[in-house]
Formats: sequence, structure tokens, C-alpha cells
Amino acid sequence: MNVDWTHFTPMAALAGGMLIGLASAVFVLLNGRIAGISGILGGLLRPARGDIGWRLAFVGGLVAAPLLYQLWRPLPVTQIAASPLTLVAAGLLVGLGTRYGSGCTSGHGVCGISRLSPRSLVATAAFMTAGFATVYLVRHVFA
Repeated sequence: MNVDWTHFTPMAALAGGMLIGLASAVFVLLNGRIAGISGILGGLLRPARGDIGWRLAFVGGLVAAPLLYQLWRPLPVTQIAASPLTLVAAGLLVGLGTRYGSGCTSGHGVCGISRLSPRSLVATAAFMTAGFATVYLVRHVFA
């Protein structure tokens, strides 16, 4: 494995992680809800009365953040080395996994682990292990 030291940004990653943690803590303190993206987005498909406003605001913030960021700095160039069919299949598998796991990486990995939730600890270990295994198989076994 080679590390691309010219693009290695541990301080930016640390700052980003701290902002995600802070935002999740503020969200649960002010709203009383876990900042799990799949649950927030899924709640828009069958919204409860009085529940749609904060969900739309949250998703709107996710969309607006990079638009505001690019006022100060250019957005990084994104390159996805996968076919559209692969991306659709991956998205469907992730969606299926969030339903079976009763939450997504943000809900379990960020919010659940910080609350020491046993279910989130197991879920996070499971999806991280699956991710490691998938990368290993795709890059070293089936390549």
C-alpha cells in the first residue's frame, strides 16, 4: 500500500471529524434525535405531521454546504472509477443494509458509538468488516 503524502491531510480530516461530532451533538441536544442520514431522508418518504420541516432543513443543509464552501475555495475534483450500473447496485445494497441494520453509518458509527450503544457497536463493526473485505476482494482477489 502506498500513501499519497502530497494529498494526505490529517489536520483537515481531524477538523472535519470534530465538526461532524459537534454537529451531531448539537443536533441531538436541540432536536432530541439522532443524526442518521438514512432515517432523516427516509422520514421524508412517509413524514409524520409536523416532522417534515426539520428534515427538509437538514437535507437542504447537506446540499447547501458544498455550494457555500465553493464561495471560498474550489471544490475538490471527484473521480469515480465505476460504471453507472455499479453505482446503482452499490446504492441499492447500502439502502438495503441500512434497513436491515436499522440505521446507517452516520447513525450507528457517529451517534451510536458516542452513546455507547451495543447495537451500534456491533453494526459499525459489521459494516467496517464488510467494507474491508469488499475492498480486499475487489482489489486483490478479483482484480
